[in-house]
Amino acid sequence: MKKTDTIKPLPATWEECKARGWNETDIVLITGDAYVDHPSFGVALIGRLLESKGYRVAILAQPRYDSNTDFRMFGRPRLFFGITGGNLDSIVANYTGNGKVRDKDAYSPGGNPWYGNKKEKNARRRPDRASMLYTNLARSAFKDVPIVLGGVEASLRRFVHYDYKQKKLRGSLLSDAKADILVYGMGEQAVLQIAERLDKGFDLSGIKGTCERLSDKVFQSRHNDEEKQRSVFLPSWQDILKDNDLFLQAEKTVDSQARSYADRLLIQKQQSSWIIQQPQPPQLTTSEMDSLYELPFTRLEHPAFADVPAARMIQHSLTTVRGCSGNCSFCAITRHQGPSITSRSHESLLREAKQVSSMKNFTGTISDLGGPTANLYGVSCRIGSCKKHDCLYPKVCKNLQVDEEAFLSLLRKISALPAIKNVFISSGLRLELLRKTPLLFKEIIRSHTPGVMKIAPEHTEQDVLDLMHKESHEQLEEFLKLGRKISRELKKNILFTPYIISSHPGCTESHTANMAKTLKKLGLELRQFQDFTPTPGTLATAMYVTGLHRDTEKPIYVARGQAERMKQRRILERLLHTKKHTQRVMRRTRHKKNPSSFRNKKQ
Repeated sequence: MKKTDTIKPLPATWEECKARGWNETDIVLITGDAYVDHPSFGVALIGRLLESKGYRVAILAQPRYDSNTDFRMFGRPRLFFGITGGNLDSIVANYTGNGKVRDKDAYSPGGNPWYGNKKEKNARRRPDRASMLYTNLARSAFKDVPIVLGGVEASLRRFVHYDYKQKKLRGSLLSDAKADILVYGMGEQAVLQIAERLDKGFDLSGIKGTCERLSDKVFQSRHNDEEKQRSVFLPSWQDILKDNDLFLQAEKTVDSQARSYADRLLIQKQQSSWIIQQPQPPQLTTSEMDSLYELPFTRLEHPAFADVPAARMIQHSLTTVRGCSGNCSFCAITRHQGPSITSRSHESLLREAKQVSSMKNFTGTISDLGGPTANLYGVSCRIGSCKKHDCLYPKVCKNLQVDEEAFLSLLRKISALPAIKNVFISSGLRLELLRKTPLLFKEIIRSHTPGVMKIAPEHTEQDVLDLMHKESHEQLEEFLKLGRKISRELKKNILFTPYIISSHPGCTESHTANMAKTLKKLGLELRQFQDFTPTPGTLATAMYVTGLHRDTEKPIYVARGQAERMKQRRILERLLHTKKHTQRVMRRTRHKKNPSSFRNKKQ
């Protein structure tokens, strides 16, 4: 593995292409993020993978979209434009769950979401529905170049979906943007097949992990009896508009097909076309994932994009695991990354840790050793697999094998490397799994938690937890008992702080009030919470739109309007204010006992 200071980023300007002796590119990847050459950024991961196969890849990051000038920067790519909105859906990146414009963007230089004066037209670095706008501009720049959509935005908007900024259902992004093909999920295998086929002059039909858009005429001619037998038809755009309840049925079907790895086509009629989703490719193996994450990365921002906050947060982190079998209603990770778990090998992670520790700006701390859920590392299924892939709800499946020693050993090996002083786990941890692995729990509290352990019970009321598809409240209580017991034994002053979602579908004002009382009773200080955001591709969003329970399909309460959401928000804000008031009182008391401490603070 090369040292990071000897690795060059992929070209982000034509001058860099010419410096490599190129007279054309094979592939131009377009992204709504600044270009950060780190494997946590999807466009960097895909770019490096394509580069490793011999393709000349350039990155067009955060292009101006008032004309197609930037889209002509690299000339006509020989194979295709690959387009992504970035690491986040562009609407999520640009607006809060209540529709307010965000004034920070962690994926832009300096955290500034604006090119210049934010009052100017087209001043935002990342436009709303970036994938669609970028597709239109790329098409206008070079009409005959194939366009491939990918990334989180495309993946979760591949069928009829809800757009919370517009407060309405929209058709498939592939249909709206009129690209040639859409890659869903993590996409490495599909993108390589697309590149290989286009290089050989073949068509793009039938690639696993992709969606195609067909006209009615072509669809009717292609969809023969054999295809019909292996097809599942979702409610159409027209049917959903007539009967809103069908949106939940469609989302549940997409969800169950994704979790079962069904070898069937998913088909949905749009306004004037058909969307055909090919089956998922298999999850990457451990060796495939090792090879992918050990490709050469600078792990830094491209020089043209200085001071990107997200880059600072993750540049010294390692991805250990991919996939999540939690299936939380409000989360799209399972649908995007898959429900099966792939863990990287110790050997690969040790090599990457040594590379990170040799970086010039490394100060001794690995900031995160994780993934979607850090302590799913090393888990496997006793029976090999099942159609449900629902391993943690309502309780941990008896067939889920948790390898406590695998994660413990990894932590110890990386911590023992000479240049590494701290190894922290910043990714999410499943509470019920930590209870089943007390030695790992103890080691995390002893050495891998920087004073505060952030936990995500999301709620405390069982009715809401069931709708969230989360573990029972008793699991939180037992977790806190064990965690505090371990902290006392280790003489560590670990503070457990909960992350909470307010106004989730099914959550009433009464539920929130009860939750506030329960948090106080448990001695948990609320430091942050978030109003539920109805993002594309989740069952919680389908419940929000339809007002129906995800399992029983009976009516539930949904706080949709600002006034209803604010009622719940104020209850939780009082908890925050109570904590701040207590801290102020404690500071005043200390200052009265020692007035000089106050003067010193002011100075």
